Amino acid sequence: MNNPALRIRELTALLNRYAYEYYTLDAPSVPDAEYDKLFRELEALEAAHPQLKLPDSPTQRVGGQPLAGFESVRHEVPMLSLSNAFSPQNENGAFDHAEMYAFDERVRSGLGGRQPEYVIEPKFDGLAVSLLYRSGVLERAATRGDGSVGEDVTLNVKTIANVPLRLHGGQVPELIEVRGEVLMLKADFAALNEQQAAAGQKLFANPRNAAAGSLRQLDSRITARRRLHFFAYSIARSEGGPAPATHFEELEYLQELGFSLPDGHYGVFPDMAGVLAFYEEMSKKRPGLPYEIDGMVVKVNSLAEQQELGFISRAPRWAIAHKFPAEEALTVVEAIDVQVGRTGAVTPVARLQPVFVGGVTVTNATLHNEGETQRKDVRVGDTVVVRRAGDVIPEVVRVIFDRRPMREAAAVSDGLQGDMFDRPSESRSEPLYPQYRLPEHCPICGSGIEREEGEAVARCSGGMLCRAQRAQGLIHFASRKAMDIEGLGQRQIEQLVAQGLVEHFADLYRLDIPALQQMKENADKSETQPESGGEPLSDGQKNGKKQSPVKWAQNILAGIEASKQPDLARFLFALGIRHVGERTAKSLAQAFGTLEKVRRAPEPLLACLPDIGTVVAHSVAHFFAQAEQQAMIDELLAAGVSPKNQPVTLPLSQYAEPQKWLARLPGYKTSETKAAALWEQAGKSMAGLIGDNALNAEWQQWRKQPANLALLSDIEAFLNDMPSENEAQPESGNSAVAGKTFVLTGTLPTLKRDEAQAMIEAAGGKVSGSVSKKTDYVVAGEAAGSKLEKAQALGVAVLDETQLKALLNIDK
Repeated sequence: MNNPALRIRELTALLNRYAYEYYTLDAPSVPDAEYDKLFRELEALEAAHPQLKLPDSPTQRVGGQPLAGFESVRHEVPMLSLSNAFSPQNENGAFDHAEMYAFDERVRSGLGGRQPEYVIEPKFDGLAVSLLYRSGVLERAATRGDGSVGEDVTLNVKTIANVPLRLHGGQVPELIEVRGEVLMLKADFAALNEQQAAAGQKLFANPRNAAAGSLRQLDSRITARRRLHFFAYSIARSEGGPAPATHFEELEYLQELGFSLPDGHYGVFPDMAGVLAFYEEMSKKRPGLPYEIDGMVVKVNSLAEQQELGFISRAPRWAIAHKFPAEEALTVVEAIDVQVGRTGAVTPVARLQPVFVGGVTVTNATLHNEGETQRKDVRVGDTVVVRRAGDVIPEVVRVIFDRRPMREAAAVSDGLQGDMFDRPSESRSEPLYPQYRLPEHCPICGSGIEREEGEAVARCSGGMLCRAQRAQGLIHFASRKAMDIEGLGQRQIEQLVAQGLVEHFADLYRLDIPALQQMKENADKSETQPESGGEPLSDGQKNGKKQSPVKWAQNILAGIEASKQPDLARFLFALGIRHVGERTAKSLAQAFGTLEKVRRAPEPLLACLPDIGTVVAHSVAHFFAQAEQQAMIDELLAAGVSPKNQPVTLPLSQYAEPQKWLARLPGYKTSETKAAALWEQAGKSMAGLIGDNALNAEWQQWRKQPANLALLSDIEAFLNDMPSENEAQPESGNSAVAGKTFVLTGTLPTLKRDEAQAMIEAAGGKVSGSVSKKTDYVVAGEAAGSKLEKAQALGVAVLDETQLKALLNIDK
């Protein structure tokens, strides 16, 4: 043919149709040889005329050049999770469906007593992805991520044979976003592991792990070789196409567009009884299915009724994941050890005879805590039922007491004993091993193990004195979201701790080249040969190029030096204060602005701040009340670490009103209403609270305690030292941005979303995930969706990237 453009269009359409017949309909109309011949012809034409290659060309399924990394994608419609329901089985195999009947009752109650129709479909054990099509052509594929932001895996998804690159059917919408699951069929998983074994490579534990690793390959050519599969299960949004009235009609429409559905494994039922019968049938069929499922998803069929029922938290009221009973197996407890975590949590762990459960070999299982271990009465030597809870976390379910190892013990019958009264002894059995108890002292450092009142988890009291906590605490301290010390990873820190070169945070900043060189030499001597043979790679070998020990040490020291001026929020997060995550650390930094003020902040004031509360406030105040923790921070400051001050954008004057912090005083039980009345009686002054005024008896009794009186004085001094809401922000703030709330939507031309967020927060602004009347600015990029529409409806100011940079005084 003389017209290559026309021939490329013909071949593309023809090959996509053949692929649809083969992979989706399982009814190929031409032999494989014919498909291969046409495919090679298309490849040759595209190689000769690369500018004519179409976006839905099937040649993309072989993969392309490796990526440097995955770009972030914000979901315009969040990918929500589902609530779970379980139907445990008794010894006779009968299911207890109480949780599902409760779900049905909630649904009918939400619909005013009406009985809905239900759809039941497999809950695939894979990875949820979202596919965006424009004008029928696949434009973007993204992983679920955290439900709001995922990763762009478009190139990899295009290699999946049964994902349509161009939609079929006569009613293709202008835009449609399809949600579904990427998984690996059991047969393809078995073939992959055979290839791994033949190549001497590590085997994959289960199909889900194999699918996850394959989908997140930066080299899409590897993904193409892994034979992934896609099942569609919902439509997130659609423009310009038909509007199905039910979820079942949605599924049929998706099939018309060219998507695969689990034929015969889903259905519609008029009530819960039919749903449960189908669930039990699928439970029996589960082992013989071509793919892994861990339950069934039950949804209200009517889309109008779904909308009427709405959502609760991050899950829909109209759907539930009906999980299958977890796979279980018998094994023997060989020992019970304890693990000490970064926060000092001491967890008993059962060491098991290896057993294959739920697709993996299990050798350890959590016993959660001492109370749970004693409740189940798990002992060394016991035969136990092991379950992978949720098919993921191994746990000991129960003990088979009939198989417990016993020993004979002499027991004397009741009565007097003596030369004349000797009675024949009776024998009885008793357990060979005693009931489990946590050790009184940490097996790592010897410090006492303590359990706070009302808590199930016991903790080592050693803190950074404990090697287990020290290594993990230092790893956390140096991590990317904390101090972000480049080149200092888990392996290096574990070696530094093991060799006694680092015990406290400040020791990292005292390291020198000779110490690092010595550590490296000692570590290299103790390393074993890798499984593949040959010399082990050192940390200084990258991409086949070996760094000298001096250069390697210099790089680590450069990373340590570069970390000396962290943002205040990063520094607070790095300290590893219990209950203080990234968000809480950011709130503390925004409320106080300086490390000095955070260190002095009284507990009742901390408890008034948003996202903190009494439990976190107590943890923060307790941390800074310890002399050793204050000394640790002073050491860091003396070593040159200097956290940056930042604008106060959550001023205490806005949150810590007198009635609020009075109601949060430790040991003084009162409501905010009564606390407001107390403040009035005290003349709205600290002097009135501290003085001997005739306030209520409960207050006088609390106030007379020396520690409480000192706390009131500390609160008064602290409040006098804090800027009011109307006072000028620190010099590092931007008056046009500080205290303002921004919402980011769409794709900006040059800035990634996290970069824009960091710039706004550095200037004292706040970034929210949703638009409301309190939003000051919406920053909109390409493909901005419902958030932009809501901003326009509410009259919220809308900025583009250029206007945002101008507001931030960037690139002006």
